[in-house]
Amino acid sequence: MSPRVLGLMSGTSADGIDAALLELPGWPDLGRADRFPELPAGVPRGRVLDHSFTPFAPDLRAAVLAATRSSLRVAELTQLHAWLGEALAAAAAPLAASADLIASHGQTVQHHPRPDPARGWTRPATLQLGEAALIAQQSGKPVVADFRPADLAAGGVGAPLVPFADWALLGEQGVRRAVHNLGGISNLTYLPGTAGTDVLAFDTGPGNCLLDEAAAQLGQTCDEDGRLAASGQVHAETLAAWLAHPELQQPPPKATGREVWTLDRLPRPAPLSVPDLAATATAFTARTVADAYRRWVVPRGLDEVVVGGGGARNPTLMKALGAALAPLPVRTFADVGWAAYGFTDATREAAAFAFLGYARAQGWTNTLPQATGARHAVSAGHLLFPPPGGAQ
Repeated sequence: MSPRVLGLMSGTSADGIDAALLELPGWPDLGRADRFPELPAGVPRGRVLDHSFTPFAPDLRAAVLAATRSSLRVAELTQLHAWLGEALAAAAAPLAASADLIASHGQTVQHHPRPDPARGWTRPATLQLGEAALIAQQSGKPVVADFRPADLAAGGVGAPLVPFADWALLGEQGVRRAVHNLGGISNLTYLPGTAGTDVLAFDTGPGNCLLDEAAAQLGQTCDEDGRLAASGQVHAETLAAWLAHPELQQPPPKATGREVWTLDRLPRPAPLSVPDLAATATAFTARTVADAYRRWVVPRGLDEVVVGGGGARNPTLMKALGAALAPLPVRTFADVGWAAYGFTDATREAAAFAFLGYARAQGWTNTLPQATGARHAVSAGHLLFPPPGGAQ
């Protein structure tokens, strides 16, 4: 029987938990030797059998966002770690019985891959919350969690990690493709269409996070269908000021989070209405994505960009992105046939961490040093075993 792994993902948008049950036909059973299945062109090396999304309760989301702003005390942070563990265990419960293994990314609340003494960050560090022992206890399944610290220990920036799974599951011989995630933070994986691991991956800047902040000023969790941005006007002076941000000039490998891309830390040359703020944030996201491709990806040769993540469901953002990347084709997961195997903008990251957990359980390395800047690849993630006899 093909291995089945349940991936749990709560991203930088902090809106809830995606659970994806990944089956790996053609891969070895857990504990056996590494090999890549041979499959026809256009067919992923995995299949998402089921998916669910569990939204965060408003008070839990508020606590997560407060933690990203460093505004929680240690006692509150400890409580949040357990609270998120309970939420992850509950999100896993409906699908856990069908899984051999569970992989939980957890919720990133702080990610400081480079020292910045001026802001109190004297050493590289990252923090993902969500107690994995609670998931193992309640599911009766082994759990892999806490993926990022091993890469930081090897000198990397702890991200992006999804590219390893993109390469293993979605790489296609002869197709030079970028798989782009428009989550809270925007990031890409460049797959060169060759048999080797010459993969490029990095964060390009904000995805939906600035839009979410703008929408929150009107009591909304996101800019639903891009309507808010579509009703506003781009403020050229503000856009130019944001495009001068020094992080955008950094070459890969690089990774950032909400601690960098937040409206509080960006200059505001003039007061803006919420619609104008959303329109400007949308234009900024599209420009930063397109600029990153032109600087570091297009020179390598690129046939298409396949977009996933919550931003792929925002027609205003997708229109701006298509215009900024033209004449490069911008496609969706359905356009390239992956949706037929369960890979959609909603499942891609949870399925990716399912594969990372699978690789960790096999004892394989599961990172790409050229993507994270580490000195060498690592087998990332802590493996926890359930209590004897299964769920308690």
